[in-house]
Amino acid sequence: MSKPILYDYFRSSASYRVRIALNLKGIAYERVPVDLLQGKQQDPDYRGHNPQAFVPMLELGGLRITQSLAIIDYLDASQPDPKLIPTEPADRAHVLALALAVACDIHPLNNLRVLKYLSSSLGADQATRNSWYVHWVREGLAALEDQARARAGRFLFADTVTLADICLVPQLFNARRFAVELDDFPTLLRVEAEAHALDAFAAAHPDKLS
Repeated sequence: MSKPILYDYFRSSASYRVRIALNLKGIAYERVPVDLLQGKQQDPDYRGHNPQAFVPMLELGGLRITQSLAIIDYLDASQPDPKLIPTEPADRAHVLALALAVACDIHPLNNLRVLKYLSSSLGADQATRNSWYVHWVREGLAALEDQARARAGRFLFADTVTLADICLVPQLFNARRFAVELDDFPTLLRVEAEAHALDAFAAAHPDKLS
């Protein structure tokens, strides 16, 4: 069977999540870069397969899966070792709540198309755009810090790497790009350091691909 193909952009936090998951699962894949800054996601051929024109997209056999969390859920169901989403209902709900706090509440307000819209259509200057980013990221991370603290161990859910950590690490990477102050989030920073020590996270880092 041929390797899965991952269409991604090196600094996309959603793509970064999928690279981490593939590495944790030990799945070798081919990478096809889609340059978001040059608008390559809008090319008709790519958009024909992914109507949202987002990255990532994972292609394996005749199947094409979009949306990072859907891709990771597919990987976790089809190759369950190591398990990234707990099966026990309460634990599963907790991990999904942490992951979705990043993927649904923090990230969408600050991705490239939103920041471009602030500038191009609403006339926001760079300082205003940066202030928008910092406000929503810090608000989201503050809630995540409180939400995670009670059950965090080495990672956000006890001592096991889960989808929550896979979402957290790319978000903190992007936060630093915009000079977001992170010292108020010691639990998140401690977990990030533990994750960075793992080869699966280190190999997925954007600096390894740029």
